[in-house]
Amino acid sequence: MVVLSQPALDHCPLIKTCKPTSLFTEIPVVDLSDPQAKTLIVKAFEEFGMFKAVNHGVPLEFMTSLETEALRFFNLTQPEKDRAGPPDPFGYGSKRIGPNGDVGWIEYILLNTNPDVMSQKSLSIFQQSPQKFRSAVDDYISAVKEMTCEVLELIADGLGIEGRNMLSKLLRNEKSDSCFRLNHYPPCPELQALSGRNLIGFGEHTDPQIISVLRSNNTSGLQICMKDGTWVSVPPDHTSFFINVGDSLQVMTNGRFKSVKHRVLADNTKSRISMIYFGGPPLTEKIVPLPSLMAGGEESLYKEFTWCEYKNSAYKSRLGDNRLGLFEKSAGQ
Repeated sequence: MVVLSQPALDHCPLIKTCKPTSLFTEIPVVDLSDPQAKTLIVKAFEEFGMFKAVNHGVPLEFMTSLETEALRFFNLTQPEKDRAGPPDPFGYGSKRIGPNGDVGWIEYILLNTNPDVMSQKSLSIFQQSPQKFRSAVDDYISAVKEMTCEVLELIADGLGIEGRNMLSKLLRNEKSDSCFRLNHYPPCPELQALSGRNLIGFGEHTDPQIISVLRSNNTSGLQICMKDGTWVSVPPDHTSFFINVGDSLQVMTNGRFKSVKHRVLADNTKSRISMIYFGGPPLTEKIVPLPSLMAGGEESLYKEFTWCEYKNSAYKSRLGDNRLGLFEKSAGQ
């Protein structure tokens, strides 16, 4: 476990804090083997923008093995980890999230899921650790990608989309612009002693891709913003996945699904580690409402754009910005 000393706080005066909230126990739980899963997922995405997946088919040993190897990397000395950074955007990063001034109580690894597009920074991550790390990442991503495609096909079934693979084929495409992130939030007991508050590990944001799939250890920290603007804490479950609507899926459903705003608080006494698969389309893919969901002459709420255009716009913004706002049609447009 990494415990950071008081001087570490002095280096991060811009990291915000907030008071912890009570656990929210009403996140929908969907058994992916349930014949009604397609209906339950659609309902969960309409109401919360997220659900917890159980009986998902991803072997538990893939999760625990990757967690072990990730912690082995994060427990290296800082100079050893820094050889894999700064991120470009792939590689190792610490405290700085993106290029626009966002910071958090976090260190992370960001990887492209396409092995043919492995950056030099990413390769140096695996050079710092045994080959087991690379194998653990590959096994985990392969299994989670397959499960995510199954979820997207269940969504297509539930929405009555023509072509069951209309969404999943975007992730299966060899040019899919998906990525994978390992986040480590070290504990910070000094802050608890000072103020009884938590450091924000990753500030509030929505995910720009189609869908995101999160698994964490049993340390709490994930919070989501409800429709009334209140923040609630999501109880962790190291055997399950939390699956979120991304901005692109919000557009593809013409606002029927809403991407969920979320953030992560660092725990004051325990380390949190999370792993997130972000399912994205090819860069040239046009992000527009699916025709089979636009019956009866329904108008698109959004201007037409490609994933590349939206991705570039998103990464020029701050985490908490309304990224989709620039692509919403004004009245009469």
